[in-house]
Amino acid sequence: MGVGECGIIYILGLMILTGLLSSMTQGKKVHYYDFVLKETNFTKLCTTKSILTVNDSFPGPVIHVHKGDTVFVNIYNNGTYGVTIHWHGVKQPRNPWSDGPENITQCPIPPRSSFTQKVILSTEEGTIWWHAHSDWSRATVHGAFIILPAKGTSYPFPDPHAEKTIVIGEWYKGDVMAIIDEALATGGDPNVSDAFTINGQPGDLYDCSNETTSRFFVNYGKTYLFRIINAAMNEEHFFGVAQHNLTVVGSDAAYTNPINTDYIMITPGQTIDVLITANQSPDFYYIASTPFVDGEVEYDNSTTTAILQYNGNYTPSSPIPFPSLPSYNDSTAAENFRKLLRSLANEDHPINVPVNVTRRIYMTISINQIHCENASCSGPDGNKLAASLNNISFQTPSIDVLQAYYKTLPVFTKDFPEEPPNYFNFTAEFVSGNKSFPTLGTKVIVLDYNESVEIVWQGTNVLNSSENHPMHLHGFSFYVVGAGLGNFNNETDPKTFNLIDPPEVNTIGVPKNGWLAMRFFADNPGVWFMHCHLERHSSWGMSTVIIVKNGRTEATSILPPPKYMPPCS
Repeated sequence: MGVGECGIIYILGLMILTGLLSSMTQGKKVHYYDFVLKETNFTKLCTTKSILTVNDSFPGPVIHVHKGDTVFVNIYNNGTYGVTIHWHGVKQPRNPWSDGPENITQCPIPPRSSFTQKVILSTEEGTIWWHAHSDWSRATVHGAFIILPAKGTSYPFPDPHAEKTIVIGEWYKGDVMAIIDEALATGGDPNVSDAFTINGQPGDLYDCSNETTSRFFVNYGKTYLFRIINAAMNEEHFFGVAQHNLTVVGSDAAYTNPINTDYIMITPGQTIDVLITANQSPDFYYIASTPFVDGEVEYDNSTTTAILQYNGNYTPSSPIPFPSLPSYNDSTAAENFRKLLRSLANEDHPINVPVNVTRRIYMTISINQIHCENASCSGPDGNKLAASLNNISFQTPSIDVLQAYYKTLPVFTKDFPEEPPNYFNFTAEFVSGNKSFPTLGTKVIVLDYNESVEIVWQGTNVLNSSENHPMHLHGFSFYVVGAGLGNFNNETDPKTFNLIDPPEVNTIGVPKNGWLAMRFFADNPGVWFMHCHLERHSSWGMSTVIIVKNGRTEATSILPPPKYMPPCS
């Protein structure tokens, strides 16, 4: 072997070693998971039914990673219909191809086929989750996604003795896909769930359930980190633990200023991390989650429970102590909790709130109706229920928006209105019926790369159907800089904005008959879904798409698509 060849081998070896050392220094890893979608039988509420699951589990498997890692998930669809998976709270920098919402960034993975998604983590640290994003399949297809601090770093609070995960869900005796299909066909409200669950179990207050109630074992004097995820379909929740204080330390994979409270309000899509110290007399204590519903709608008026059980020898109290939670329609309690959320905003966990806004969007949120001939539908006045943003009820295309954008296909229009088409007293006690009929369309918002964006959400009382709406934006976290009741005043309300330590989240509840302002930098090129996380509202069209254009460099442009994407039929 010549000197030149030896030199080349030496240089290549040095490059490989340098790369390995760099990877070890950064502490970032690549993880691989296999998700097998299949029907599995479960027995709850005295009956057995088949549900779609991942790896035969409900909830599905937990993903564990560190900040900045990359995850490849091989998804095998052994079910009976097409499904997509969304990584809720992952920003996926430049990689909308693996974000997952059906017919927004991809078409469904057909039965008897597979698709590998690349999940790129960046600044997220804490608790997020994953779920199906096809019709209502996420009712049973979801799981926790835990992002530990980067190697060599630690929590901004003393290390807990142990960590626990709580996933709040809903259980339907009927087939969830049939329930939403029937509702969309008739134009009426979908059936409500038959139970709520904690880690897949309804708890002691439901029939045939007390033998399987979830239990969380603790040692006296120790502090535990509980990661709480609301994976419910249509209900926000009040949550608490009997006789135990909750210290909120994180939300949506970002740290918060510590909050001491005896309850939290958590919307579908949100995650909240709390510290709980086992400092009470050794006993059993109920963990409870009850619905928060401040609208005039039918809802599942039941309570799911689990048990915080101290280790040791003692005789448990009878009855088991139960937490005191706000009443089901206590909007004040819900808003008071939201107001407590603040970013940690310190040197180790800085924030970057847009101050000089270059793009302002004023967005109304409404429940609507669509006219049915001969009043033949099951909604108000014989019409079909719908929902809208700025009076546009989103129509999901048959070819995904991302593919259409990348290939310049005529699937969507770029004329989504950035303010309401008509101004009126949005939160009046009575809003006339002629304001309740939306325009149907696949209209999107287009943003220039790195624009400083402010969206002000405005709740409305159209059809006398005002309620709290949990709004979720894919591809970003955003800062909640202000909120209030009534109609937003663009002269006085911005003077109250918090630009110092606003909470950084990806899902937030817009108060009933009120407004909420959020800001973010449009620094993630791609196609990103934005929608209400009450599933019935999203099904009715309370959503839109944000397209962020490429920047001027390769590093600020969408990554090329993978070699294989599920086909659109």
